[in-house]
Amino acid sequence: MTHVSIKTHDGSDYSLTEEDIAGLAAGLRGQICIDGDSGFDEARTLWNAMVDRRPGLVIRCAGAADVQKAVKLASEHNLLVAVRSGGHNIAGNAVCDGGLLIDLSTMNSVWVDPHNKTARVEPGASLGDVDKETQAHALALPVGINSTTGIAGLTLGGGFGWTTRKLGMTIDNLISVDVITANGEMMRCSTDENPDLFWALQGGGGNFGVVTSFKFRLHPVGPEVLSGLVIHPLNDAPELLKRYRQIADEAPDELTCWVVMRKAPPLPFLPEEWHGKEVMIFALCYCGDMSEGEKAVAELRALGNPIVDVVSPHPFTGWQAAFDPLLEPGARNYWKSHDFIELSDDAISTILNAVGNLPGPECEIFIAHVGGAMSRVASDATAYPQRKSHFIMNVHTRWREASDDERCVGWARKLFKDVSPYATGSVYINFMPDDEADRVKDAYGENHSRLAGIKTKYDPTNLFRLNHNIAPG
Repeated sequence: MTHVSIKTHDGSDYSLTEEDIAGLAAGLRGQICIDGDSGFDEARTLWNAMVDRRPGLVIRCAGAADVQKAVKLASEHNLLVAVRSGGHNIAGNAVCDGGLLIDLSTMNSVWVDPHNKTARVEPGASLGDVDKETQAHALALPVGINSTTGIAGLTLGGGFGWTTRKLGMTIDNLISVDVITANGEMMRCSTDENPDLFWALQGGGGNFGVVTSFKFRLHPVGPEVLSGLVIHPLNDAPELLKRYRQIADEAPDELTCWVVMRKAPPLPFLPEEWHGKEVMIFALCYCGDMSEGEKAVAELRALGNPIVDVVSPHPFTGWQAAFDPLLEPGARNYWKSHDFIELSDDAISTILNAVGNLPGPECEIFIAHVGGAMSRVASDATAYPQRKSHFIMNVHTRWREASDDERCVGWARKLFKDVSPYATGSVYINFMPDDEADRVKDAYGENHSRLAGIKTKYDPTNLFRLNHNIAPG
């Protein structure tokens, strides 16, 4: 090897000699990788197998100083740069072709202060890492529903899951961040320090810098919660969903019920004759007193004639990982998403018509039940604006062969279009695929112009553009 070429923003190449790379490596605690090196494929491989890109150079950072050196290198030479934390985001922006990949995945420590009920978390940590450390003290941070998701991407996009109705979004529990901006400066951000940047990082994605540490507020939860699945035949869904939406509207904050519609996987507690048949699943979690929880879930459990009901006390860490087997890395994935204030009859009919034509056994539609504490935050209090949504739909197509791409993506796009008249027009940024650049303004609504101004202040050249981009302006 005589040199390595790295793509720049203007399409040209920046060359590093062996001596340049050796000098760069000598100043790092982490590792430098090029194609063929150990660690290169691990760093560039993402959860979504549709994304297969080969960066020109990878810096696998071991700490904030490594990140600072990587950002300065990118800034000084106008390099095309991608930032990878958990690598779980559907759009695949965590890796670029030919550019510099700043890999944070090995920065995965979690420190819990049980006395003050806080945690400091590095960006490479997964939600499972956070849950295990916090639950050792019967504490929890409201996060997402798949334990392999990365904390950084989830938080920077907003973050919601089973406990959001009671405890707020992930960003609502963010105390401070350490971030390296486009000029390589290390900054601490909170409501008291650099509050404009802190506001932007609460939902504005990876547009404003590279976060090297998050500090969160924790809450007493667990170690057990009342949780589980109630599974019904899909044929019963039209009536059940109409009754479900009323129960959801009146539910206490401690109760969350998501709806999943798909072909039944071979779950060990599900009768074999139902495997592969269309079902509707109520996924319940009550994060409060067990006896009160039994009362709160009784009406949902009494609906219809379920095939199976497996709601009972479960360890919170187990429930947080319950959907992991259906979301393992290695499959091809494409998502489309809508926010809803309510589930109208027409919206329900449109969704159910699509479920009757699922393009594959791993494809599904889920409807997240939100609101509660999340809805009692002002729309301009954080960069994430859509606080009025009561339901968030994700059309999740998942398949294995590239030959099925057109059919599966086409099905998702059609359903998205058909149900659009009943939705708010807004969208959760973390559920957006890479072909929705035109929806970024919709995602941020009236907050977009403020975000563009903060982008101009901290990243005027748009160094961090491989994301759902907010351009300077």
